[in-house]
Order: sequence, then structure tokens, then C-alpha cells
Amino acid sequence: MDAPRKFEKPPARPSPQSPEGCLAVAIRVPVRIVVLVLVVPVRLVWDGLVVGGRFLYRTVLRPLARAVFVWPWVALWRYVVVPLAKALGRLTNLLVLVPLIWLYRYVFTPVGHGLAWVARRIGGGLAWVYARVLTPVGHACAWVVNGVAAGVAWVAGGVAAGVAWLGRYLFVVPAGWLYAWILTPIGHAIAWCGRGLLWSVRAVGTGISVVLYWAARILLVLPAIALWRWVLTPVGRVLAVVGREVWDALGHAWRIAGHISLAVGRVLGTLFRWIFVEPVSWVYRTVLTPVGHVVRDLVLRPAAEAARAVGRVTRQVLAAARESARQARADFRRMVFGEPRQPEPVERREPMGDETRTLGRSTTVLTKD
Repeated sequence: MDAPRKFEKPPARPSPQSPEGCLAVAIRVPVRIVVLVLVVPVRLVWDGLVVGGRFLYRTVLRPLARAVFVWPWVALWRYVVVPLAKALGRLTNLLVLVPLIWLYRYVFTPVGHGLAWVARRIGGGLAWVYARVLTPVGHACAWVVNGVAAGVAWVAGGVAAGVAWLGRYLFVVPAGWLYAWILTPIGHAIAWCGRGLLWSVRAVGTGISVVLYWAARILLVLPAIALWRWVLTPVGRVLAVVGREVWDALGHAWRIAGHISLAVGRVLGTLFRWIFVEPVSWVYRTVLTPVGHVVRDLVLRPAAEAARAVGRVTRQVLAAARESARQARADFRRMVFGEPRQPEPVERREPMGDETRTLGRSTTVLTKD
């Protein structure tokens, strides 16, 4: 026996369906029938257009798009842009890069080295001037400026102390007395009057807002609530039920129409195969193939053998004609110019032909009789 499976989830329970009212049940069947009758022709036409569109796309549009949009750009890139870019690269290298490298190596580099040497000499002179002349002068100027600044600061401190004492007793003390004994009581009185006025305005505004609230509630809100609750909500529910049933009926009818369209397509495919494909295949297998074999064995192969034989005879005749023409040209040259001069034999130290050097015979040039 198999071991008990562990950690296995229990099967999911189907979610409980909400109870449907009598209106939904009464609307569902006639709506589905009407929608199915209307949707089936549309689905058949749609499937036919889909099949035709796929066939047209595979056989016409895709090759045409490749021939019109893809291959011209590929040919333009391969045979125009790439060679032109290579030629421009080489031309740029020869006309721009090589002269620039030569100019940098043999002009700019020596000039730069000379300028750097001059700059180093000038920098050394400027450093000497800074260290021996400008630095002492700057220290003397700084000492003088510090002394002048210290004197000015001492004088400014005395003047600022005097001005501060005068400002305190001429402005600050009278202003504090004025704020404490005159402005503060006047401000308290103004604040008390403002609080009273604000309380009065708030009370009047509260009364007016309460009156406007109840008037708007009675004249606008309560009629709108009644219209929403007793008119719009029931009508919306009925329309929601009708719309949901129509949508479900459309989906159900579309699926059923798909099955019907598939069955019709299979029937049409079977009829097409029985009426056209299988007779053509039978004719091809039982008539055209044997006839083709007979024509191949009785006509095409003998004709090919005859053509090959004629070709061989023609080649032989042409070879004999070329040889005859070559011999005729040679006889004509001998008749007009005579026999060509034969090269004179040159005596060689080594024996020619079968007269090889041996130990038993004196066949060398020095010992020959």
C-alpha cells in the first residue's frame, strides 16, 4: 500500500453562488436565444475573415513586405552603405588622420617642447621676482595696513560707544515708557472691543447657517434622497441585471458560435478534401505518376541518351576538325617558311643514351679512340 501523503491541501470548496432573483431567470433564456441567433453569423464571418487574413498574410503580405521594406534596406546597407563607409574610412584615414598624426609628431610636439622650455625659464624668473621683490613689499604694506586698521578700529569703537549711549537715553528709554503706559492700555481696550464684535458676528452667522442648512435639507437633500432610493436605485438594479445577463449571453453565445464555426469549418474542410484534394491525389497517384514513369522510361531517357551521343559525336568531330586545321596551318608554315632549323648538338663530357660510364670499358672523352 502507498504511504499516506503528508502536507496535502484539502480540495477547494466551490464558492457559494449568490441567489438569483426571478427577474434574472426570466430574462436569461430569451436573451441567450436571441443573442445566439444574432452572434452565430457574426462568428462565422469573423472566423472566415481570420482564416482568410492569415492565409493572405502568410502568402502575400509577409513576402510582399519583405520584398518592399526589408530586402531593399538590406541591399542598400550591404552594397551601398557598407562599401561607402569603408571607402570614407580609408579616405579619412589617408587625408585627415595621417596628416594630423604627422603634424602632431613633427610640428606640434617640437613646438610644444620649445614653449615648455621657455615657460619653465619664465616661471623661474617670475618665482625669483616673487620671492625677492614682491614678498618683502607685500609684508611692508601689510604692516602699514594693520597699523592703520588698528587706529581706525579704536576711533570707531569710541564713536560707536558714544552713539549707543546717546541712542539709549534719547530713543530706547522714552519708547519703553510710551509702550508701557500709553500703547498697552489702548491695545487692551481695542482687543476687548474686537472680541465683543467677533462674538456678535459669530452668533449672527451661526443663526443664518442653521436656517440655510435646514432650508437646503428640506428643499434639495430630502427630494434627492427619495429620488435615488425609490426611483434610480430600482431602475439601476434592473438595468444591471439586464446588462449582466446580456453580457453573459454574449460570452456564452460567442463560445457556442465558436464551436459551431469550428464544426462548419471542419465540414467544409472535409468536403473540400473529398471533392478536390482526394480526387487530385488519386489522379496524381494512379494516372499521372505511371504516365510520368512511362514518359521518363520511353521518351526522356532515350532522348537524353541520344542527346549525349550527339554531344559526344559533335565533340569528336570538332576535335578532328581542330586537329586538321592545326595540321593544315603547320603544312602552310613549312611550305612558306621552310623547315625550322634544328639545334646543333653540343658535345657533352657525359655519355648520352645507353653509353653509360662503366669500369670495364673506356667510354670517357679522354680515353675514347
